[in-house]
Order: sequence, then C-alpha cells, then structure tokens
Amino acid sequence: MIRIAVLGCGRIGVMHAANIAAHPRATLAGVYDIHAPAAEAVATKTGAKVFQSAEAAFASRDVDAVLIATATDTHAGLLELAVAAGKPVLCEKPIDLSLARVNACAAKIAGTSVPIQLGFVRRFDPGHSAVRKAIEAGDIGDLHQVVITSRDPGLAPEAYLKVSGGILRDMTIHDLDMARFILGEEVTEVFATGSRLVDPALMDRLGDHDTITVVLITASGKQAIITNSRRATYGYDQRVEALGDKGMAISENRRPHEMTLHTASFTDRAEPLLNFFIERYREGFDAEISEFVEAVEQKRAPSVGFEDGRLALVLAEAALKSIAERRVVAVKEVS
Repeated sequence: MIRIAVLGCGRIGVMHAANIAAHPRATLAGVYDIHAPAAEAVATKTGAKVFQSAEAAFASRDVDAVLIATATDTHAGLLELAVAAGKPVLCEKPIDLSLARVNACAAKIAGTSVPIQLGFVRRFDPGHSAVRKAIEAGDIGDLHQVVITSRDPGLAPEAYLKVSGGILRDMTIHDLDMARFILGEEVTEVFATGSRLVDPALMDRLGDHDTITVVLITASGKQAIITNSRRATYGYDQRVEALGDKGMAISENRRPHEMTLHTASFTDRAEPLLNFFIERYREGFDAEISEFVEAVEQKRAPSVGFEDGRLALVLAEAALKSIAERRVVAVKEVS
C-alpha cells in the first residue's frame, strides 16, 4: 500500500483525501492544512492522522508520497521540499502563477528521479482520453483541428477570483494542457482575445476577462481553438472535438444518465449537465490517483509531469501577451 499524505484540506483536498482512502492500493497517511479544523474534519472522516506542519509530513517515515492541494502560491515551495525529502508528489495546477518562479523551481529540482505528477485531471477523463487514443490509432486520419469548449456554470466568488491569477492561468490552463495533449505536438504561435461580458464591472475591478477565445498553432499548421466562459446558464460545459482528414472524434458533455424523453410534442434530455468539475471529472480524478500510485510503485515518471505544468503556463502567458498587444505571439517570446 502506498501511504500518501494530503496537504491542503479545501474542497479539492477533501476530495483527494477521500479518493486516496478508498483506493485499493493506497492509504491516507495523514493530512495537513494551515487551518487546523479543516484537517481535523478530514481526519475524523477518514481515520487519518493530522500533521502539525507540511514539513512534518515530508519528514515522516510513514509517508511514501504527498499530494499538494494547498493555496497556489505555496505549490512551488512545497514541491521543492517534497523532492528534497525524496517524496513522490502529485501537485495541483498551476505550479505557480509566476513563470519566473516556475522556472526557478525547475532549475532547483533539475535532475531529480523523484516522480512528479501535475494535476491535469482532464487527461484522465474517459471521453477526452478516448479522443487522444482515436487519433493515435489513426481512426480520424491526419489531425487538422482541435476544438475545446470549457465553460463554468457561474462566476466563482469575488474573493476567489481576486487570488486565482486570472482566467487564463486559473481556468484556461486546463484547456491549454488538453490542447497539447490532443495535438500531440508543441504549439508555436498563440492568438487570444478576451471580453468582459458576464460581469463587466467585476472584471474591470479585477483587471481580468470572463469570456476568452484562444487559437493555438503548431509548426505543422495544426490548430486548436479554445472557448471559455465564466458563465453557462445550462450547466458545466466540457467538450473536446478533434477533426482529421478521415473523420472526427468528439468527447461530449456528461449527464447523470443518458436517457432522453420522447413525447408527442417534444424530444429532450431528461437531465441537465453535471454541475461542476468534481462531479464532471469524477472518473478522471479516480484514474489520476491510480496513475500516481502506479508511478510511485514502479518508480517511474507519471504520464503528466512538471514540464507539462510549466508549458501550460507558458501558453497562458503567451495568451495574456496576445490579448494585451492585440497580435499573434510566438511562444518563444515568453518561454
């Protein structure tokens, strides 16, 4: 059994702790949160111990690996401590909001053999990963275009948005990683546009956008188009489409079930879209933990690692530069 400590007991940390506790080849070694009652609540539900500090978890002989789900501005520092302690680590995205800090972290951990996994859970979604497999199998021929739709059901609280790093570093970063994952080759050029349509006054105060379109181009000319919105009144909209010269592969939205209702006057879905990311990517989160457990067991690099996290942030920075300067940005300008 791989003994994993969870650092950070907010919403996503609580979910990860429960998934680890339920995993057949892992056990929850302990939890830590800067807000002690949050850690104690998880410990009460799972029977895990509470660490008094992150350093205590890294130093514990009863911990084989750690999962970092703390505030974003602590990720890089905790990741460095995990590597220094020889503990395999699964770190939620992003590594940091500052590309300079991420690059400094990369330099500090360079050459390590400690497994490092980034929390890009969408790679593990059954539908999204099936699109990648269809491309690899040649089912749609030569890939030409990827279209990624990612829209939240509603705006997050203003307190969260203030510290999130903005829509591109916080929300779109998942889609930028998905684009790299599906395209199968690196992006060389980025064009992005941002609007304030959902809550213009709030976005003005935050200096951010709530409606984003990003176009990515690879050296061979493959295209990926990402559309993001902070509000979709019909639910959590998550779709991936890949077009090739012989066909198309699509990963659709998810619902509680796939029944449709047919009457004399209409045909319609009986259930709305799944509400938000924890429900929508339930299977992906389970598979993500399994990937991490297997990487620790086999002492190998996970399928999605530190460099994937760094490159997604590079693309986010290129998109930010594109919006600010209203032009196509070469990725090498920011990388």
